[in-house]
Amino acid sequence: MTGPATRRTTQPAARLGSLLRASAATAAALLAVTVTAPAAHAAPEPRAPQEFVALRTVAPTIIQEMRYITPHDFMGEPVDGYQQPLCIVTRPTALALRRAQATLLRQGYSLKVYDCYRPQRAVDHFVRWAKDLQDEVMKPEFYPRVDKSRLFEDGYIAEKSGHSRGSTVDLTIVKLPALPTPPYVPGQRLAPCYGPKSERFPDNSVDMGTGFDCFDTLAHTDDPRIQGVQRANRQFLKKTLADVGFTNLPEEWWHFTYTPETFPDSYFDFPVARRSVTGH
Repeated sequence: MTGPATRRTTQPAARLGSLLRASAATAAALLAVTVTAPAAHAAPEPRAPQEFVALRTVAPTIIQEMRYITPHDFMGEPVDGYQQPLCIVTRPTALALRRAQATLLRQGYSLKVYDCYRPQRAVDHFVRWAKDLQDEVMKPEFYPRVDKSRLFEDGYIAEKSGHSRGSTVDLTIVKLPALPTPPYVPGQRLAPCYGPKSERFPDNSVDMGTGFDCFDTLAHTDDPRIQGVQRANRQFLKKTLADVGFTNLPEEWWHFTYTPETFPDSYFDFPVARRSVTGH
């Protein structure tokens, strides 16, 4: 026989057991939701439109010395958005470069590209650097005669670049067989980009009168102070590319845009990486 005291003891215990079982079920349900819920991921990097290609897949003999993934540039550090040493351009631009390369190879020369498509994030990096007037690490080489506070006013840095549209390239000509260019070692002695070729940073290209990315009026394609072999080399490059549809920027002997541009009004920001054009 069960007395009143025994019933009072049993009923609270039963309620406690029921509460514990309910709590365990709730915890299990929450755990299941936690395990099966998709994990949060960062937004995927943008991809290149299908009109873009890696230049090497179209014109594999063109030499590539992609400067902005290295510290040998006017900022002295790799540039945002350059993840691989790769030239990416629109397909019409690549095909035109292949035609120019065929002409040069027959004469014992090769094109060499320094920069091709440039993501907007890289341009933004340039702008941030230009606004920091205290950072002049690479001034002795790239802009020894230009006050950094004038880089925007003088047109050396801008908030938008034609490179971000995919039809603009920075390039030069190399006499074959091409000798290797020694890598830049941060901290090494810098020499003005407009000095004699024997004193400038070593480059296996023909002598164009200044180095690449030289912020100086001597880099203007038709500057009258550039004469002789240097002037002939600039005109050789300009004519070779003009013959296949490129237009030179008069302020930079190395800067050419293929026209008509595939994306004349677009500025892209996908990274310079193989997966941007292949998907993997």
